[in-house]
Amino acid sequence: MITSVHWQQRVGSQRDWVWRGWQTRYTYFRAPQTTQDLATPVLLLHGFGASIGHWRHNLEVIGQHHTVYALDMLGFGASRKASANYKVDLWVEQVYEFWQTFIRQPVVLVGNSIGSLVCVAAAAAHPEMVKAIAMINLPDFSLREEALPRWLRPIVSTVEGLVASPVVLKSLFYVVRRPPIVRKWVGLAYATPVAVTAELVEILTGPAQDRGAAATFSALFKAMTSAEFGPRVKTVLPTLNMPLLLMWGCQDRMIPPQLARQFVALNSNLELVEIDNAGHCPQDECPEQVNQVLLDWLAAKCTNTKDSRASSLSATT
Repeated sequence: MITSVHWQQRVGSQRDWVWRGWQTRYTYFRAPQTTQDLATPVLLLHGFGASIGHWRHNLEVIGQHHTVYALDMLGFGASRKASANYKVDLWVEQVYEFWQTFIRQPVVLVGNSIGSLVCVAAAAAHPEMVKAIAMINLPDFSLREEALPRWLRPIVSTVEGLVASPVVLKSLFYVVRRPPIVRKWVGLAYATPVAVTAELVEILTGPAQDRGAAATFSALFKAMTSAEFGPRVKTVLPTLNMPLLLMWGCQDRMIPPQLARQFVALNSNLELVEIDNAGHCPQDECPEQVNQVLLDWLAAKCTNTKDSRASSLSATT
């Protein structure tokens, strides 16, 4: 999708929100007045290394029908590169307190990759917050541990501990944040080379220049190798009693598409849409298709009755 308008101008009304003393970034599009009472609000959660900008092709389109928010999770995007105990539960708390502050009515959570895992964990922890979930692939960090023989796990853990030392990771960070390296890495995640634009590289590399970015990268990398990083999807997914949509790029090289069928078998509420010619980030590679799938599903599953008149707190606060 080619446009001369800078991405910062296409992601809505950006604001800063101080959460637990940390500056964080969010944005929103307010739905047209005629649909505000009937359309459930939507909250978008990005994947690893991404940010609000990764939804630049989706926010305005969704916002024509639903009030839509997007949040830079702590450690990513324009949010603070904080010294924190990074794990899914931390972002769940951030999402929940954002919801309490700005929305205060059931929402549809939409996530990509780690953002999807945060959606699942948030719905399990705070079911009153979530009306439905739409996921664009879904990682399960527990599967790697299950695949390793018990005798091999301590050895792998020791090796990872050496590689994940702050000195090694910070040195690695200064190499991998360079735009040419990021472009090559994104080329593995995307199935459509033309989608790997200079704008996308700018979105992904900009936050890496922030103060504390190297230490945050180190903390995130180390956290993701821990079994406590996130919930076991196979344990949590069957407990969710709400509409669930799972979109998966058929050429995803980051998380095997075969997992989608396993997840569908865990919950009868889960609908699967496989997207051809797309990799790990279909919302950016083929946004028109993803937007249409999402809007059709929202219209079918998440339209409030005419008697519903829940009010949301103004996001301009």
